[in-house]
Amino acid sequence: MYRPAPMPRPRDRLTVPVLAFGGILMAVMQTVVVPLLPDLPRLTGASAATCSWMVTATLLSGAVLTPVLGRAGDMYGKRRVLIAALCPMTLGSVLCALSSDIGVLIAARALSGAAAAVVPLSISILRDELPPERRGGAVALMSSTVGIGAALGLPLAAVIVQYANWHAMFWVTAGLGAVGVASVAWAVPESPVREPGRFDVPGSLGLAAGLVCLLLGVSQGGQWGWGSPRIAGLFLGSAVILGLWWWQQLRAERPLVDLRLVSRPTVGLAHVAALLAGFAFYANSLVTAQLVQAPEATGYGLGLSIVATGLVLLPGGFIMLLLSPLSARISASRGPRVTLALGALVIAAGYGVRVADSRDLWMIMLGAAVVGTGTTLAYSALPTLILHAVPAGQTASANGVNVLMRTIGQATSSAAVAAVLVHHTSPVDGAPVPTLHGYLLAFAIAGTVALLACATALAIPGDPASGGTRRARGRVRSAREDALEGT
Repeated sequence: MYRPAPMPRPRDRLTVPVLAFGGILMAVMQTVVVPLLPDLPRLTGASAATCSWMVTATLLSGAVLTPVLGRAGDMYGKRRVLIAALCPMTLGSVLCALSSDIGVLIAARALSGAAAAVVPLSISILRDELPPERRGGAVALMSSTVGIGAALGLPLAAVIVQYANWHAMFWVTAGLGAVGVASVAWAVPESPVREPGRFDVPGSLGLAAGLVCLLLGVSQGGQWGWGSPRIAGLFLGSAVILGLWWWQQLRAERPLVDLRLVSRPTVGLAHVAALLAGFAFYANSLVTAQLVQAPEATGYGLGLSIVATGLVLLPGGFIMLLLSPLSARISASRGPRVTLALGALVIAAGYGVRVADSRDLWMIMLGAAVVGTGTTLAYSALPTLILHAVPAGQTASANGVNVLMRTIGQATSSAAVAAVLVHHTSPVDGAPVPTLHGYLLAFAIAGTVALLACATALAIPGDPASGGTRRARGRVRSAREDALEGT
């Protein structure tokens, strides 16, 4: 029996802005601690290596929880799990605001890593709730919030740290987190599209153990030594655990990650492109921040403060916000595969600008803005490719894996940039400082990786923009009608 769709509530118009706010908040939460790192040893009495775990803990927990929460969203309700991801993020900020103990701070930052699942969950909600004509632009905006939040978080944190007590920064993020939780609970409807079944606990534990070993090795290789027994043991353990996890997933009745979907070229190559794009994107902000803060005595550095550095990166965030509708239109007309390839090519061109001139401030800002433009195109196309290629009931988990691959790419980028800069230094005022050649080499590596991402995008067979879109619409429409029929 046919039942007409329910009348939209006035608050439903706020669904997209509220979800976008959550994505920006997640990226801000990952960024705000960066300006604080140089002062944390003095503020906490801990070593610099120990304080760096405030970043590492967030990275590890986010990587582990993103695919797990994505799968839970497909099974138990995406809105419900989205709120569950935002709550520990808010609690983590409260704990950081109340304590100066480094152990508490690291544990609190690990709680904040749960917010990494916000973007894939939100994209899945948008697919289920929005009509096709609005879906592309909303998904592109949601994807861009990662870069927008990162660009906003650095200057925001720098200003608070410079002009207020450092605990105030976490009170601000805690307040924003509480607003995010309340807004999602009020304005975001629960999707009726579910894939019921028993949650794969062994698969979750296996993936968590394998990822912790992998990312711990990547992130700590520079400090512990790439040839040290600890790093070698972590990589060997990761390979063994993830190999066993892969075997278990292929035999599980309801796997955490449907590896048969991953084996499809459209999905698998999209995940590879996500890893490469994450590497290329992260090098932009990471290297630029260090370059412009380098002392003027180096002959190339600008000696900017952390606040001024944040302002240098800020235009890239606004570009990502303004260009997200354009990326959606390109995907609608040419297909997300073309958008992804174009975005990766633009990223490579931006790094070409960086290699050509990284001395003048306006050229540095221009190069960073071009990289931001390409990132907007690439990041908006990735979830669209996934949405067109997987069943409606697995969108959150599939996008969670895609975000996980971007996270691994970012971690690898951080390690690669650190290794390059450490091996290209010269003494300035008695202290080793990276040379300009080291920075240019890092830009060249990131540009090369962007070209590999472009080639990967072009290798995706066909373009699922047309037929895939029609099939996806039919699946979502059928699922929603079944849910309404059941009520």
